[in-house]
Amino acid sequence: MSTELNAASNFIRNIIDEDNRSGKWGQRVETRFPPEPNGYLHIGHAKAICLNFGVARDYDGVCHLRFDDTNPEKEETEYVDSIIDMVKWLGFSYQTPQKEHLYFASDYFETLYQGAEILIQRGKAYVDSQSADDMRANRGTLTEPGKDSAFRNRSVEENLDLFRRMRAGEFADGTHVLRAKIDMASPNINLRDPAIYRIRHAHHHRTGDAWCLYPMYTYAHPLEDAIENITHSLCTLEFEDQRPFYDWVLGELADAGMFKRPMPQQIEFARLQLTYAITSKRKLRQLVDEKHVDGWDDPRMPTLVGLRRRGFSPESLQLFCERIGVAKSASWIDMSVLEQALRDDLDPKAPRATAVLDPLKLIIDNYPEGKQEDCQAPVHPHAPERGMRTFPISRELWIEREDFQAEPVKGFFRLFPGNKVRLRYGYVVECTGFDTDADGNVTAVHCQYFEDSRSGTPGADNYKVKGNIHWVSAPHALAAEVRIYDRLFVDPNPDAGEKNFLDAINPNAKRVTQAYIEPGLMSAAPEDRVQFERHGYFVADRQDSAPGRPVFNRIVSLKDSWAVKPAKGGGK
Repeated sequence: MSTELNAASNFIRNIIDEDNRSGKWGQRVETRFPPEPNGYLHIGHAKAICLNFGVARDYDGVCHLRFDDTNPEKEETEYVDSIIDMVKWLGFSYQTPQKEHLYFASDYFETLYQGAEILIQRGKAYVDSQSADDMRANRGTLTEPGKDSAFRNRSVEENLDLFRRMRAGEFADGTHVLRAKIDMASPNINLRDPAIYRIRHAHHHRTGDAWCLYPMYTYAHPLEDAIENITHSLCTLEFEDQRPFYDWVLGELADAGMFKRPMPQQIEFARLQLTYAITSKRKLRQLVDEKHVDGWDDPRMPTLVGLRRRGFSPESLQLFCERIGVAKSASWIDMSVLEQALRDDLDPKAPRATAVLDPLKLIIDNYPEGKQEDCQAPVHPHAPERGMRTFPISRELWIEREDFQAEPVKGFFRLFPGNKVRLRYGYVVECTGFDTDADGNVTAVHCQYFEDSRSGTPGADNYKVKGNIHWVSAPHALAAEVRIYDRLFVDPNPDAGEKNFLDAINPNAKRVTQAYIEPGLMSAAPEDRVQFERHGYFVADRQDSAPGRPVFNRIVSLKDSWAVKPAKGGGK
């Protein structure tokens, strides 16, 4: 393997480099991404996926996708399927030529159970029959040690008997738990005899009713790593205090001959903290259940299914994760960093097109009735090899309402009576007047065109105008629903402190308009991305859009212009 890695160096890669130099793992690198299938992945998981799979890829290793399905009351196959789909969509694989590295904690339930019996036999675990409230009260505080349970000194024989009866289903939920026997006076509360098994009479999505005894995640996780021969177990910082237990339980079982050393190494990194977003599964579920959003894949949501539907590309998320890097200490990343990575990825890829989002009729009075001509524009202005796109011009056009002012303000160079502008890729026109309804609202603008001013012809140089506006031919335009999405929250830290994050929901995060787009987008397929010139990057909605009946979501604006705007109509 080459030591010239494409990715930027960080402390995790430095650890791996040192392990490779020392021969600790024989140049082997195996990581894992271990989600619990109790919800949809979010933007924070994208960082973990890119890190775990990216490190394994760059060191010619392998990353396992492992579902930690140890809590049957909250886990569903729906979430398993979604997580697998999102890992693949992000561009990563857990497949090697020899094997598919897709695993479940439930695959190891028997092995995990045997590990617990070994701990009991070694005097390192005991069945505790205290109530949950008593266990909590006796745990101690950060400044006071815990108190030994009255059941802590049960004999090995009694503990084994009770534990086996727990497995057999003799006891109700909460009657007993199995605890590791470590040190109730430890300054690390996580070492004060942590629970490692609890009784749950619940149906499991994979094992059915075969078990009523389930391991705690903090116990199952290190054993799963050891069973799979993981070398570097990369976790977020909240697991740092759990590392001593991780090392303790693996050390005990290695001493008993269950595993061979060296043991997997847990390494913690800072989780993603993104402004104007929340990543709490509970709060995301609340948004869905209370219908503040339209589902888990609502394009305003920070879930990966939501970001995909919004139009984010996998490459943009990988670029974002590469730019923010990997650190040991927590810090906030501004939403603008994510949005700029998105623009930087889409700009060289997205074809250009014209769309009018707030249409106003423009009538060229001296253009012959029934006549139409083809105009041309580049598919991409910086990629001539991608060719030209063709669209018609006719007597009646749609323009943006904001491109006309009956009484222009200072510095306004677009359409107003007596002013000339260029219709982009078309002719120069001069505004001659406008129509209004009974309430004084402008309903149509009238103009004259100059026949010798067409773009791309020698006569075009004879006209010097300051305004250049976009348009689509009214008889040929394709009507489309366009959804203008923005940040879901107006507060950069919506759930910080004692705040109610629901109070920070942005009333302008979704606005729906009926737009007109150039006819070449008639065949747009779901997830086709395009830049609507002047308006931003858009995607054909993967659920609601169909060829001939497009629905477009705005992915991101052309530049960062975020500001909290007054509420207006057109929300959900």
